[in-house]
Amino acid sequence: MFKIGCHLSSAGGYAPAAKQAFELGGDALALFTRNPRGGSVKPLDLIDLAAFSAFMAEKNFAPLVAHAPYTLNPCAAKDNVREFAFLAFREDLQRMEHIPGNYYNFHPGSHVGQGYDVGIEKIIDLLNTVLWADMHTTVLLETMAGKGSEVGGTFEQLKSIIDGVEHSDHVGVCFDTCHVWDGGYDIVNDLDGVLTHFDNVVGLKRIKAVHLNNSMNDIGSRKDRHAKIVEGKLPVEAIRCIITHPVFDGLPFILETPQETDAGYGVEIAYLRSLYEEKS
Repeated sequence: MFKIGCHLSSAGGYAPAAKQAFELGGDALALFTRNPRGGSVKPLDLIDLAAFSAFMAEKNFAPLVAHAPYTLNPCAAKDNVREFAFLAFREDLQRMEHIPGNYYNFHPGSHVGQGYDVGIEKIIDLLNTVLWADMHTTVLLETMAGKGSEVGGTFEQLKSIIDGVEHSDHVGVCFDTCHVWDGGYDIVNDLDGVLTHFDNVVGLKRIKAVHLNNSMNDIGSRKDRHAKIVEGKLPVEAIRCIITHPVFDGLPFILETPQETDAGYGVEIAYLRSLYEEKS
């Protein structure tokens, strides 16, 4: 089963975004929970959320992959930055309870010179503060490219975070193909080997969603520069192997490729469906 969609704006509401994703040929969707470059958040529209949930169920969509703002850095050195991370994370999870059974994805953060161990401990502190036992959302740590002082650029770092979380049954991983490649994992020539390594370190059961992106850079560049599906360093056959791999079967694939307009996502979705059907 192949579930594919893209990252769209939620400015007009969740239900309209889901309908747009469907019109683009998708049955998966990612949305920012608030301004991705800031901290503002609109009041909850319960009518919109009810319509969203009904539409997603009617069209048999994969779970929503909601995305935390880029400005959220739980392992920052500055107190005010960390305070925003706690506030936004807690608030977003409480809002997600109105659409239970979905995912909340976030970038683990950057330690900004404090060191990986300190960064990891601060991320664990956040998660142990904001997660609770009977919540209905799964929080996803995103695999990162490891640029600068990013935490999450290795599978071992993700494991260290998860191992420290009390309610780790509510924690999963979003596997970003560009980030993993840029981070040094050879998903072109040894996808099975990379997934075996992930299984040995973190566990494949933790993978709940895939950010499907090509990369502008060579393996191990640690630069995190997304490319369109047919324009990057990952060849088409590698993309085909990823979308047809049994480990990812049924998971939401989310495109975050650079597009001039949202219509470009529709072109890529159709192309990827054709790739999947040829292989299957």
